[in-house]
Amino acid sequence: MAKPAGEINAGSMADIAFLLLIFFLVTTTMDVETGIQRRLPPMPDENQQAEVEQINKRNIMVVLINSSDRLFAGGQEMHITMLKDKVKEFITNPANLPNMPEKRENDIEGFGPVMVSRAVVSLQNDRGTSYDAYIQVQNELVKAFNELRDDFSMQHFGKKYESLDEDQQRIVRDAVPMNLSEREPREVTTRRR
Repeated sequence: MAKPAGEINAGSMADIAFLLLIFFLVTTTMDVETGIQRRLPPMPDENQQAEVEQINKRNIMVVLINSSDRLFAGGQEMHITMLKDKVKEFITNPANLPNMPEKRENDIEGFGPVMVSRAVVSLQNDRGTSYDAYIQVQNELVKAFNELRDDFSMQHFGKKYESLDEDQQRIVRDAVPMNLSEREPREVTTRRR
């Protein structure tokens, strides 16, 4: 008759599994997902009537990204490297052209009257737009506003926007508002013949 097989000592198996788990946790790197950082406007008070301001068509620059990642700004197709300068030119309207956005004098608390552009940049993408193209366009739009804020800061305070104190940054934000709207993405459709 055969001898029964002896039991295997499994007492240290849990220790080994735990050590392997710790080893893989320590040596593995995790990808960190980043998103687009935006500060949303505060929710309106329920008792307060919503003010709807009509925006003149000449004050809106439409930036479109189609499903082929082609970029159109102000009705013209362009390369992404040209977008920032096009947006800056639109917002500042240096020649006061009639087809460009109008400016309105605002009295900024702690600073005084400033001519503020009423320009709004409206971004719309297609559902087929690649995430990479969308992020690149978002980055260029934010760069345009940041450079305009830096220009205003240097002109009036002698330092870049990030170096200003909180009150001075508020003045710059009021003088150069980031009027950036995003429209609902459109569905990718094919034409029927």
